[in-house]
Amino acid sequence: MEVLIIGGGAAGLMAGARAAELGASVTVIERNEKTGKKLYITGKGRCNLTCNLESREFLLGVVRGGKFLTSAVTKFPPQKLIEFFENLGVPLKTERGNRVFPVSEKASDISRALTNRAQSLGVKFIFNERVVSVIKTENGFNVVTETEINRETKVLSRENARLNYRFDKVIVATGGKSYPKTGSTGDGYALLNSFGHTIIEPRPSLVSILFKNAAPELTGLSLVNVECSVVEKNSGKKLFSEFGEMLFTLSGVSGPAILRLSALLADKSMDNLELRIDLKPALSLEQLDRRILRDIDEFKNRQLKNSLFELLPKSLIPYVIERSAIDPEKRMNSLTRGERQTLLSLLKGLSFEIASLGGFDEAVVTAGGADTAEFNPKTMESKLVSGLYAAGEVLNIDGFTGGYNLQIAFSTAYAAGEAAAIASE
Repeated sequence: MEVLIIGGGAAGLMAGARAAELGASVTVIERNEKTGKKLYITGKGRCNLTCNLESREFLLGVVRGGKFLTSAVTKFPPQKLIEFFENLGVPLKTERGNRVFPVSEKASDISRALTNRAQSLGVKFIFNERVVSVIKTENGFNVVTETEINRETKVLSRENARLNYRFDKVIVATGGKSYPKTGSTGDGYALLNSFGHTIIEPRPSLVSILFKNAAPELTGLSLVNVECSVVEKNSGKKLFSEFGEMLFTLSGVSGPAILRLSALLADKSMDNLELRIDLKPALSLEQLDRRILRDIDEFKNRQLKNSLFELLPKSLIPYVIERSAIDPEKRMNSLTRGERQTLLSLLKGLSFEIASLGGFDEAVVTAGGADTAEFNPKTMESKLVSGLYAAGEVLNIDGFTGGYNLQIAFSTAYAAGEAAAIASE
């Protein structure tokens, strides 16, 4: 029995290794020149491969598809993934936020270990080849590749084959559309859609938030222990809120708290939304007002522009004063009650109109993809086409930053590889 896996990334490698381990004859087609190309850049090259939590707690970090994912993560949870890699000779460590990395801090160690495991089990790899069509026949699946299209669009056969002419099972593990330079260009969506699968519009997630009224002068400013909230501009209704670190960019903001917000926003319209930054979340309005009054008393003869250094980072002071429309030369003891209230409002809710999220070229993961309602959550097999499976980012499942998305890829791939191999017996 022959199992074809389309995609040699994290999901494809795990699916291939599991299927081969159970006795299937596995072939992986990878459009790049090597396996795991996206793995090499995850976690800034350190590869945050999972979040060390029990299954139930882990699922709380899944933004879309958590219910569907329950069976796969329960069967192959973070603890089993950690054990899997350590048994392959890759020691791991758990850092702040339960994030798991290789001790070496080299993503290449994860990719290499997975590839070596698959090869040791007899998985065959074909590189620099792109699958453009999969055709269901009475006897299984035939494959059309870009190479064959260039040779008069012939279906692969044993006569002209670099591949076997037929596969009994096919697992689509092509990834999503994030970081397209690594080969993730959405090929899997077209393949699954050709079999009638619904594709929920892919959108970038875990990405920067771009502003209509950006503040380029703040580029590079990092803030910690702030509360960032997405608010409906007209009603003032708070939709989402995250506490932590953020970073101003040339056209918006990024950083851990912002990435988490972007995941929650990925399938939302950006119309009528703004980001509000509470620069002093530990203080109530009344407490902050008393703090400002103390500063006024202490620095009463100083100019406003020279009196906020205990409240704000130096580079943020001119911007806040500009937004307040208060004369920066004004002395602190001359501030009116209204001007003090304006400062309070800015410190507790520095607002920016949201234009959009960043693009796929910078997105950590893709939101959207193949509708999970059309797949078996225990096996990842299509409910529309027997013998067809999907795993990883090509499915409409995604989570927060911190190792969630690679665990999703590994768990769904493990389920798909196992099911395809057992079904092939």
